[in-house]
Amino acid sequence: MRPAQLLPLTVQESVDNYVELVHAKMATGQLSPATAELYARDVATFARLAGPERILDDLTGQDLDTILLAFARKPDGRRTEPRPGLQSAASQARFRRSVSAFFRHAALTGWVQLDPMPTSTVHARERGGLRAERRALTREQAGGLVTAAATLATAPTTPSTRDDQRTGHRDALIVLLLATLGPRVSELVKADIEHFYTGDGIRYWRIFGKGGHTRDVPVPRPVATVLDSYLTDGRPPLDRGREPRALLLSWRGNRLNRGDVQAVINRVLAKVTPADRRSVTPHGLRHTTATHLLAAATDMDAVRRVLGHSDLTTLTHYRDELPGELEAAMRAHPLLDPTGTATDL
Repeated sequence: MRPAQLLPLTVQESVDNYVELVHAKMATGQLSPATAELYARDVATFARLAGPERILDDLTGQDLDTILLAFARKPDGRRTEPRPGLQSAASQARFRRSVSAFFRHAALTGWVQLDPMPTSTVHARERGGLRAERRALTREQAGGLVTAAATLATAPTTPSTRDDQRTGHRDALIVLLLATLGPRVSELVKADIEHFYTGDGIRYWRIFGKGGHTRDVPVPRPVATVLDSYLTDGRPPLDRGREPRALLLSWRGNRLNRGDVQAVINRVLAKVTPADRRSVTPHGLRHTTATHLLAAATDMDAVRRVLGHSDLTTLTHYRDELPGELEAAMRAHPLLDPTGTATDL
């Protein structure tokens, strides 16, 4: 049912009202805090690009194309290469989805007569594919990152080392958990010490994921060793920690946030040899985990459970192409023996 009367609000007024609705949905559990934060941030950016004092109902599909293109050229502080200053295709698509949800609500509540989004023609895919940082790292690139992290975990510290430089164990643990288990960055920063436990000699991480779902994921032994080393020697003392339950703390004792994790990855990447170094985000490491587990013929359902997906089809979005994988598959074809001739069937 459409509203009987148009309510001519400015862009800023409508955005403010919408953000209040988003926060209300978060308070009642309809939206996660991370999703609510993204919606609020995107519509605030939309207001700045559209012009806060314009009447929302005056915006046309052409205006929205201009806004979407302006967002695409907006600097992205997380990126340093290959095209600094451009938003990724994934970020552009997310921004478009946020604006679309905003206008659907605006049409239902009478802030606009008609939703202008269907007349917008700009889509992220028209400006290139996924950025390199979002794709899975190759085996060599991932191996270089994991090796750099493992080396960092064993680097000695001296009594004279400053507190803000005693982060080697923590940084190594962050990269190893992301690269081997592929958690969402929100799951990583929410992890508490008691979420890690031992059963039958195996270390597990109870991950609290989306929608209140939990999953218990075995931690590979080398990563578990780094975890124990961090808890013993690398974590700030409990009397300094302001959040004593949090696994990952800053040197001041505060729980790390999502932005801190990218900075950690960048520091470890700086220790990788240039030939194997490629920028990557936490989500790119999630792609890396899925891609290499599946490439190693790991059972798809096991990979799904590691990543915390409810549906196997979601894995198709995380399985990236690796250089040379088709050639390797044909060399090891199950219907051919080592001499390259057909087997008896």
